[in-house]
Amino acid sequence: MSNCFVIPVYNHPNYLAPLIEHLHQFDLPIIVVNDGSDVECTQVLTDLAEQYERVELLSHAVNLGKGQAVMTGLLHAHHLGMHHALQIDADGQHCWADIPTFWQQSAANPKAMIIGKPIFDESVPKKRLYGRYITHVWVWINSLSFEIQDSMCGFRVYPLASTISIIQTADLQPRMGFDSEILVRLKWNKVPFINVPTHVVYPEQGISHFQMWRDNLGLSQTHAKLFAGMLVRLPKLLWHKTQGDRHD
Repeated sequence: MSNCFVIPVYNHPNYLAPLIEHLHQFDLPIIVVNDGSDVECTQVLTDLAEQYERVELLSHAVNLGKGQAVMTGLLHAHHLGMHHALQIDADGQHCWADIPTFWQQSAANPKAMIIGKPIFDESVPKKRLYGRYITHVWVWINSLSFEIQDSMCGFRVYPLASTISIIQTADLQPRMGFDSEILVRLKWNKVPFINVPTHVVYPEQGISHFQMWRDNLGLSQTHAKLFAGMLVRLPKLLWHKTQGDRHD
């Protein structure tokens, strides 16, 4: 089985070096996508790509959004012949010690989408926490399922064959809405999900690029588009759900 890492980066220089050092021990390709970062962060990425032979650095000339950065990384992984890609964010929020658990779950369930189910501590901003629950409700409605327990965690393993087919045929939201949209569309395509509990923190040196008005608007547009898509697919989705219940 061919595995790799995909890391979208936009002006997150503080945790890059320790993250790359940690990932290098797995002896897997590390695809880093520089999504139009500033000079400081770009230099850090360039230095790391020169230092670590496993790192392959891709670059967007301008910032296109986290979703587009992830898609660029996944498409490149697929081009390299990879079967699974573990996405992890560069902002220091994720528990790197859980990476083996994600890979183990993926190996045991190769057709499944493996997603992080965050366990938050007191560092989480309450506005962000409440906003996540609104997205969760919309994802449950649009997928007609509670199987996707958290659609916004950027710590996940993509089964590339099923994921790439969606990327190549759907007009996906290129920014924050991507994380949720790709999961709903995978669920529409009957891809199974495995939720992995994992601790998520908001570190002191962490940098958030979430823009309240722009990104909330993008999320709202994504949920509206998915809702319309769900209604169109409703008979088929209900049929799949009924058949699934019969086999359980």
